[in-house]
Amino acid sequence: MSTPFTPAEVRQAVELLASRSLIRLVTEIYDNGAIPPRRLACTLPDLSTHQLRSASDTARAHGLVRIAPGSGLELTETGTELADLYDATARWARRHAYPAPLCDFSSRIRHSLDVLAASLVTEHADGFPRPNAGNLPSAEADLARPCALLMQWLTDNPQVTVVSEPEPVA
Repeated sequence: MSTPFTPAEVRQAVELLASRSLIRLVTEIYDNGAIPPRRLACTLPDLSTHQLRSASDTARAHGLVRIAPGSGLELTETGTELADLYDATARWARRHAYPAPLCDFSSRIRHSLDVLAASLVTEHADGFPRPNAGNLPSAEADLARPCALLMQWLTDNPQVTVVSEPEPVA
């Protein structure tokens, strides 16, 4: 499958989308509704204050969440589409026991996004890794829906593919 994105752009986007704290925030709101700002730490107690702040700042900066008066942090349409991508990806990973038969949700998403990203990139000039999706012959065929969702999400949200230039060394 060909993509209009370079391997570096796909890697940048996947690095952002595979953030454990971002996955936890987006899926928690998707599954249970808006989170009042002062209830964020109680709702996601496994994340540190720094991780919560970083996830909510990142989610707001990329238009995934907004603060709704009276209800708190809620998903935008873009955030809901990302949650759908996470859900489809997790379903694929569970069906194929990827990366292992027993694995937490965030790890399944993170590892599976690597597989999806590799399937989007056809040219590997800069050494983009191609993780093994397992030895299941049907695993790659089943990637079609999550792969299409990732491609559509990246196309609709090209700002996440922007590769920042390194700071010059003084």
